[in-house]
Amino acid sequence: MPEKAASRLIARKEALQEALLGWYRCNARDLPWRRSPSLYKTVVSEFMLQQTRVDTVLPYFGRWMDELPGFAELAAAPQSRVLKLWEGLGYYSRARNLKALARALAALPEIPRSPEAWLELPGVGPYTAAAITSISFGKPAACVDGNVVRILARLTADPTGFRDSSSAAKVLAPLAAKLVPAVRPGDHNQAMMELGATICLRRKPLCLLCPVRTFCAAQKGDPEAYPRIAAKIVEKRSVVRAWCVRRKSLLLHRTYSGERRLAGIYELPTAEQLGFSASAIRREPLIAKRSRSITRFRITESIHAVRFEKDFDPSGRAGGLAWVPLGRLGSITLSGPHRRWVEEVLAGESALDQRLDPLF
Repeated sequence: MPEKAASRLIARKEALQEALLGWYRCNARDLPWRRSPSLYKTVVSEFMLQQTRVDTVLPYFGRWMDELPGFAELAAAPQSRVLKLWEGLGYYSRARNLKALARALAALPEIPRSPEAWLELPGVGPYTAAAITSISFGKPAACVDGNVVRILARLTADPTGFRDSSSAAKVLAPLAAKLVPAVRPGDHNQAMMELGATICLRRKPLCLLCPVRTFCAAQKGDPEAYPRIAAKIVEKRSVVRAWCVRRKSLLLHRTYSGERRLAGIYELPTAEQLGFSASAIRREPLIAKRSRSITRFRITESIHAVRFEKDFDPSGRAGGLAWVPLGRLGSITLSGPHRRWVEEVLAGESALDQRLDPLF
């Protein structure tokens, strides 16, 4: 980072803090976790917002608070219920970690208040620890996410080329820490995140509306050039899945409990899980083809209508295969994309009658 630009920013930090907080007081979005704030609301929202947009989180947060209004209810809830409430948000390890966190807190004599102590709890990293303790306990800890990285890189016109967002966050964290005020640090952190989410956008930033534009070294040039993070290398993958309905039951695969990402979640089975080659399943009628991105992967998934012999026994194949009655699909936890795909195919089932199992 250019030391002169950072030093100038630090020298004017009180004025920057004042401008930022004044703007935040007038422009903060009305979000449910900001109304009558509590530690529990802050924790749940921070877990849900990891790698997820606010608009996506809003309906999930409301349902979650209705069903599990506190740490005690979350700690006591069955894992299946927790995962069902999380269905569609993705990155299901967050839900499992959130439940584990509630149980860990219940076992402590008192709630920890420092970022260091929160880092010892399940699912809590540096950003989450800083957010929780600054908002709930007034600890002057800096939150450094993609929004904050973008703001600081532009304020200083930092020419550094970063390998990825994580390395950029590590480099910019010391500057972020020096800019956090001792008074109302939680509001400062939320204001920074709000600024990045609504004004200092990745593309077409609204510089004329920015409350800290007079502090910004990049605003007279090309703000979109910062931060300079190397483009992700996208790896393409293809997955072949089977659609098989028999006696009004759909064949699904449930990931075993030790799996890190999708433990306990149902999905349509892959060719490999059924014990067949992808080429064999591809010869069956194609009923849907979808693409999605997960981290650095761009995945294309094709779903084929498959007709098995009547004595086909999934228990003799890969573990986790099961026939699930169509009437029970609403009660199990499907991964978000698979829930949509299953509903789409079922909605058009009349057009598939000739291609699906005749006992459908």
